[in-house]
Amino acid sequence: MELLVVVAIIAILAGLLLPALARARTAADGARCVSNQRQTGLAAQLYWEEHGGITFSERTVRTNGGWRYWFGWLQDGVEGQRDFDPTQGALWPYLQGRGIEICPSLNRSAPLFKTKARGAANGYAYNLLAGPRGEPGRAVSTFQRPSDLAVFADGGQVNDFQAPATPEQPLLEEFYYFDTNVLSATVHFRHRDRAQAVFADGHVGTELPVVGSEDRRVPGQLCGRLRTECVVP
Repeated sequence: MELLVVVAIIAILAGLLLPALARARTAADGARCVSNQRQTGLAAQLYWEEHGGITFSERTVRTNGGWRYWFGWLQDGVEGQRDFDPTQGALWPYLQGRGIEICPSLNRSAPLFKTKARGAANGYAYNLLAGPRGEPGRAVSTFQRPSDLAVFADGGQVNDFQAPATPEQPLLEEFYYFDTNVLSATVHFRHRDRAQAVFADGHVGTELPVVGSEDRRVPGQLCGRLRTECVVP
């Protein structure tokens, strides 16, 4: 009887502690994401200073059977089997592979997650309007409201058109830019249905998805758009 009482007490205590531990872990992951984005934002500012106040492009040149993106070179090919070289990214000289490219709240090992390349590519998205694809970049001095302009945010989208994803079995995947396209839902609101973003003035803030942009086709995951005011420079 005494043993049963002890077991019951332990079960009750475990039931009380486990939710608290889960909340603590979620908070810790969120704090690490803030640190990741703050470092990424600082690297972007260093790039701007060394390049005459001009931003880097989201995607630049095609080379060696792939494209050079802001986060590195990504090979064409089968999803999950493509080669990836982060040293060709615009921010590599400032970050040197510090391991901040993946948000700890992005569970890449989950059954409903589809990888883009061998190993990790990047879990954050870049503002396409701040560094338009194929263009030299934009002058930082033209940013009207730096404190309200998101430069990077938690990235991700729902894919239902590239194997192993299908329309019947959509999967979450990394995604590397966000914009104002009403058909886009490329920000991943993975912190309790909120996304974290680093702004042009260096601070990190939390954003909710634009109402009507929510994509919840992958259970337990929410993708969507950021409000236009923090996307348009």
